[in-house]
Amino acid sequence: MMPNISGNMVRGGRRWNATLLLGTCWCLLWVCAHPARAAAAAGESGTPIAVHPKNPHYYIFQGKPTVLITSAEHYGAVVNKAFDYVAYLDALHAYGLNYTRIYPGFLFEPIGKFGPGNSLGVKPANLVVPWGRSQVAGYALCGNKFDLDRWDPEYFERLKDFVAKAAERGVVVEICFFNAQYSDTWPISPLYYENNVQGVGKCDYQDAQTLRHPELVQREADYVRKITQEVNAYDNVILEICDEAPDIGNPPTPMAEAGQWVSHLVEVAKRTESSLPKKHLIAQQMEGPTGGPFDFAAHPDVSIIVTQYVWEAGFQWGGMKGLDYAYGRNKPIEFNETAYYPFWYKGDKVGDSRVEAWEFMVGGGASFNHLNAQYTVENPAGKTPDNAQVLSALKYLKEFIQSFDFLKMHPDISYVLNGIPPGTYCRGMSEEGKQYALYHHHSTGGSGSDYTVTHGNYKEDLLLSLPAGSYKADWVDPATGSVLHSETFQHPGGKRTLTSPGHTVDIALRIQRT
Repeated sequence: MMPNISGNMVRGGRRWNATLLLGTCWCLLWVCAHPARAAAAAGESGTPIAVHPKNPHYYIFQGKPTVLITSAEHYGAVVNKAFDYVAYLDALHAYGLNYTRIYPGFLFEPIGKFGPGNSLGVKPANLVVPWGRSQVAGYALCGNKFDLDRWDPEYFERLKDFVAKAAERGVVVEICFFNAQYSDTWPISPLYYENNVQGVGKCDYQDAQTLRHPELVQREADYVRKITQEVNAYDNVILEICDEAPDIGNPPTPMAEAGQWVSHLVEVAKRTESSLPKKHLIAQQMEGPTGGPFDFAAHPDVSIIVTQYVWEAGFQWGGMKGLDYAYGRNKPIEFNETAYYPFWYKGDKVGDSRVEAWEFMVGGGASFNHLNAQYTVENPAGKTPDNAQVLSALKYLKEFIQSFDFLKMHPDISYVLNGIPPGTYCRGMSEEGKQYALYHHHSTGGSGSDYTVTHGNYKEDLLLSLPAGSYKADWVDPATGSVLHSETFQHPGGKRTLTSPGHTVDIALRIQRT
């Protein structure tokens, strides 16, 4: 997470009158005491989630074309023993959501950081991490120091049970090994020199994501290697290297050094799996300039392009920027962290959350994770009235995408000739003459980390250009999933006007050939 947003960028390729910079190229099983349940979780394929061979912008999982959509807890489900992850996973499953993320131990946070109830802010008695404890007292939080030569069996039992329980519910787990350390997180990390008996990690927090200290880098590589080995049997796993590596600190970690460090750990994960039965996707965040030292979109061993926030936050590429500038790399684009709900949103926070998800996924995204503080130790299922609205909107989004043969579509709004008001955010996809998806919303603030929706009484006459054919058009309310208006028409080809129903923030359009 990064609470301070430094600098904005004038958006290209996002508003209605901009030029889209989009390419058109598209060309749980676990070994344990319950093999029958494992086979059921793995589905027919018996292979890990992968890039779809027919369209590299999406996934194939359990033999089916897949998009990943969720609203997830703040990454502490495994390291926080007090967190009831079964209740949490049941909540995701109840809404048809199929994705979550965890931080597996390198970084956790002081209690209450970023807001009350943060699952990554673990009480010392509830902390469990990959490394075992020594017989030497003196860990910064409480108890004995860590012995980096010993792994903790309790941790790996919990990790694998979490992944297995997620698999049973069709949920893909993205394991993000690292986040850049902060000045208040590094002193409590097991890899900080005062907290382990080996004395490894005697450096500033900005150095923890560089190659400057070989003994620390070796322990970081051991950590990646061990977790990669332990989860290799599972199909519902994505391996992610690091969030925000060159972003944190004053001064921050140099981008070139952070990039070299990430490249090294990508190689560690890849090499570890080379001798193991299953091969998992590796994800890595985009930061800084295109073609720069932290542009991993072209890296041959990085399969998923990771973005965070709407357009940009510090050096980080936002989801919409990723769609505009990296779609032509022909890899799944992932928007895997939003502003922290509800603390960082303004005004209609439910609406703010909804529009970023719908715009990104209807614009060609592969994975979306809304970061949600409503999941806590006291309320692991996130049961609140507003959260029900957030989760429902994501459920309807997933159903909307799945109502198309989306593998055959690519980002496109060229079929809309006129009618989207200036300043409205609009994205869509098409398979010419057969299926069209369009979504637009009325908001401000889209050049930074999040939107603020603008309520009003909106109605648009959209002038479309469609080939000859018979079509059905449905106007969908993203907040409720209901079809507000539906019509079928025989079209001779050329221009056709469709009038939207009245709406207060956003609306989606589905056109399919009949």
